[in-house]
Amino acid sequence: MTTTPTARPSAPSASRRDWRAPAAACTTVLLWASAFVSIRSAGEAYSPGALALGRLLAGTLTLGALLLVRREGLPSRAAWPGIIGSGLLWFGLYMVVLNWGEQQVDAGTAAMVVNVGPILMALLGARLLGEALPRRLLTGMAVSFAGAVVVGLSMSGHGSSSVLGVLLCLLAALSYAGGVVIQKPALRHGSPLQITTFGCLIGTVACLPFTGVLVSEAADAPVSATLNMVYLGVFPTALAFTTWAYALARTTAGRMGATTYAVPALVVLMSWLLLDEVPAVLTVAGGLLCLAGVAVSRTRSRRARAAEEPAV
Repeated sequence: MTTTPTARPSAPSASRRDWRAPAAACTTVLLWASAFVSIRSAGEAYSPGALALGRLLAGTLTLGALLLVRREGLPSRAAWPGIIGSGLLWFGLYMVVLNWGEQQVDAGTAAMVVNVGPILMALLGARLLGEALPRRLLTGMAVSFAGAVVVGLSMSGHGSSSVLGVLLCLLAALSYAGGVVIQKPALRHGSPLQITTFGCLIGTVACLPFTGVLVSEAADAPVSATLNMVYLGVFPTALAFTTWAYALARTTAGRMGATTYAVPALVVLMSWLLLDEVPAVLTVAGGLLCLAGVAVSRTRSRRARAAEEPAV
C-alpha cells in the first residue's frame, strides 16, 4: 500500500456547494439516529465492550474494502496525530463508555448528558482551532439543548439512574467532542475515507481486549442482535463517520456539532415508527425544539456568508 498525501479540499464548485456537503451531513444524522434503535436490540445480548468491538470490526472491514477499491492508500504523516487521537477518543473510548453508561441510567438522562457534547465541541473548536462562535450558532445550540433536555425529562423515570452512569455519559460527551476537534486538522492532510478508515482501525485495536467476551457472547446471542451489531458497523459507523468527515472538512466543528441536535428528534420519530413507542406530547415538543435550534444554527448573516467557508 502506497502513501498518497491528500491536500485539504479546495473550495467546491457552485454545484457541489449546493448539495454534496449538506447531503453528507443529513446522511450522518439519519444513520446516527437509526443507531439508537439498533443499539437497543444488540445491547440486550452484548456487553458494552463486546458491542463496541463487534461494531468497529464490521466498520473497519467495510472501510478497508472501500479504501482498497478506491486505491487511496495511506494518508500523509501529518494526518496521523489526528487519526490516532480521534481513533482512541471517538471510535474507541466513546463507543464503550456510551454503551456502558446507557446501561446504568435511563434513556432520558443519557440523552440530556450526552447532548452536552456539541456544546463542548463548539467551545473546544473556538479554543483550540480558532473557530468563530457566531451569535446565531450559540442561540441555535441553546435552543436545541433546551429541546434535548425536554426530551430527556419526558423520557426520564422509566429506568434507574446512578452517579456512575451519569459520569460515563459525561465522559462519552467529552470524548466525542474531543475526538471531533482532534479529527478536524487531520482532514487537511487526508481524504475523509482515509481519516475514517484508520481512525476506525485505531479504535478497533484499542478494543481488542474485549475479543474473548465478544466471541463468548456471539455464541449465545440471537441472530437479530448480531445483525444489528453488523448494521451498526457498516452504516452508522463506516458510512456515517465517512460522510461526517466529508462535511466536517467543509465547515466548522461547532456547526457540525449543532447539526447533530437533529438526532434526538429523529430518534423519537424512528422509535414511534419502528418500535411502536408512541411519544408523549412533551417529547414531541422537545424534538421540535431540537430541530428549530438546528435551523437557527445553520443560518448565517450576509457578511458571514461572504467571509466564511461554505457551511454544511
